[in-house]
Amino acid sequence: MPLCMVVGAVFCRKIAWVDSMSHGLITPVLIFLMLFFTYCGVDARKMRPSFMHLWLLLFQIVGSVAVYYTLWQWNEVVAQGAMICILTPVAMAAVVIGGMLGANVATMASFSLLCNIVIACIAPSVLYHFGNGECTTAQILQRVVVLLIVPFIVGQFSRVAMPKVAAWVGRHRQMSFYMWLMSLIVIMGRTTNFLLTHEADSRVEITLAAVALVVCLVQFGVGRLIGRRYNDAVAGGQSLGQKNTILAVWLSQAFLDPVSSVAPTAYIVWQNLVNSFQLYRKGQRENS
Repeated sequence: MPLCMVVGAVFCRKIAWVDSMSHGLITPVLIFLMLFFTYCGVDARKMRPSFMHLWLLLFQIVGSVAVYYTLWQWNEVVAQGAMICILTPVAMAAVVIGGMLGANVATMASFSLLCNIVIACIAPSVLYHFGNGECTTAQILQRVVVLLIVPFIVGQFSRVAMPKVAAWVGRHRQMSFYMWLMSLIVIMGRTTNFLLTHEADSRVEITLAAVALVVCLVQFGVGRLIGRRYNDAVAGGQSLGQKNTILAVWLSQAFLDPVSSVAPTAYIVWQNLVNSFQLYRKGQRENS
């Protein structure tokens, strides 16, 4: 993961050009395929909402508003950046990484669907009051429905109509990790190029990156604490800590002060460093 982030940052100009030539379809296609591979191995009958999901959602909603009001009088741009890092729903790739770390995939898949739908309904109101007042539910839903719900439907349909194909895909779902690495290169290239082409106060940018680091660590920590109460610390940590940063950057640039997008951009780096460390530790434990 760190190597992919470095590659994306170093070759950001070329990657951004290729991404623009594809009309931004590279990452969505990779995410769709990645989730399809994951959902083929998930039995929908085992997916159920739980009290853990409720606590995680409450933290996101209440925490995002609380952090905004805490930082607002000091610096509104920083407040917006911190808020969007908490409010943004769980990453679609969190199910993949969580599964690799030993989390209950059905639990995470349930929360992924629930969280994205709930936040899509609540976010417009929050962004309307704290942003430029132009956010609608339809704008957010169209960003997540195709990438989140459609691969789930296709995956479950495959389990019923093409069980042998679904079984093969389910056995090889580790391929989704390498798809995630490819999408990570594109994301880092595109966001690095954005930062290089948009000038802003360097002190504000550094502060946004630092706040994103604190928010990232707090969310992974709180998520693990909540998850531990329900015997799945990994699922809790990934569900709350790993964010849909592509959506977060878009929300920041479209409905908040564009400079605030530095926070979710930095969050990309922080959450993937955390994921890298967790995968490294898991590998060490398995090899010892």
